Amino acid sequence: MILNMSRTGLKIAALAGDGIGPEVMREALKVLRAVEKQFDLRLEVTEAPVGWAGIDAAGQALPPATLELCRRSAAILFGSVGLPQRDPSLPKEQRPERAALLRLRKEFNLFANLRPVKLLPELAHTCPLRPERQGAGVDILVVRELTAGLYFGQPKTTETVEEQVPGQAEPLRYRRAVDTMATNSLEIERIAHVAFQAARQRRRKLTSIDKANVLENGVLWREVVTEVGRQYPDVALEHMFVDNGAMQLLLRPDQFDVLLCENTFGDILSDEAAALAGSLGMLPSASLGRTDGALTFGLYEPAGGTAPDIAGKNLANPIAQILSAALMLRLSFGLEAAAAAIERAVREVIVAGYRTGDVFSAAQAGTRKVGTAEIGDAIAAAIRA
Repeated sequence: MILNMSRTGLKIAALAGDGIGPEVMREALKVLRAVEKQFDLRLEVTEAPVGWAGIDAAGQALPPATLELCRRSAAILFGSVGLPQRDPSLPKEQRPERAALLRLRKEFNLFANLRPVKLLPELAHTCPLRPERQGAGVDILVVRELTAGLYFGQPKTTETVEEQVPGQAEPLRYRRAVDTMATNSLEIERIAHVAFQAARQRRRKLTSIDKANVLENGVLWREVVTEVGRQYPDVALEHMFVDNGAMQLLLRPDQFDVLLCENTFGDILSDEAAALAGSLGMLPSASLGRTDGALTFGLYEPAGGTAPDIAGKNLANPIAQILSAALMLRLSFGLEAAAAAIERAVREVIVAGYRTGDVFSAAQAGTRKVGTAEIGDAIAAAIRA
């Protein structure tokens, strides 16, 4: 899954986007510059607009120049896109999430989404579950198929229907929305291999999520995952219906190691799992596609959204963006030591008591509430130290 690259010419497209995106991206780039000096690297980072920033700058959520930059780069460090107060002013197909983020996933065939969800012991108080429910701790890797299923299936349309009802003179008129959930065995196989390989590097347990009791998609999913699982006899495989999986995440999250999900279920369950770690502001993600047969090209982004209500106020938690940069160094560039240095620095800063508002508790002794920039400064300083 790792591409071993030279220590020079590491080309990164930095797309900050909207809302808090520019603020948290600024801190991630600050940390990357500290890593660059500490590890004698040369990171070629080029920033470009996307989302509403792209629309304002060039009339499109994904301007042609931004897309071309991504094609020339080895990885994309992404912020977030979409502004709820502005999105309704555009046709839905032109809105940032569809026109930028979903298009990038399709353009680069970013079929494998990895979202590590880990609750740090120092932040256990932020978990909505009681301590006895947390068990041995929350440490889950959600592996989500990202380019098939309900979000991409065709047809996808909203139409007006006229239906003649017996006994009524006038036809019944109503609007109907159609989304198509479709996947095939090849798509399931490739994401299953990613999940099994990840489980081999963790605790060797994989829970596959489906709805095989209702959906044809679920029946095929379970059959194919089972077939792939035979190639990994060292990984324990269990199947779980999605509704039970949602419940089990709240009852006993420590039973899960790797959670394998199709697109829609993975979207929902990964956000539920993220809540267990206290804040979306702590959680990175990687969306990977194949380059020359290996999972190397990736889009790396925080799990949260644009949070326009706190944008520009130095309140956002940049750690998810910073940890996304660490995933980028590890998975796209093979720079394990640099990635680990970022992760250690984040932990050191948390242990030292630095907290943004989303994870701060006045009842926790030895901690202090700080802003976006202060957290970034502290993490960069820890790397330099």
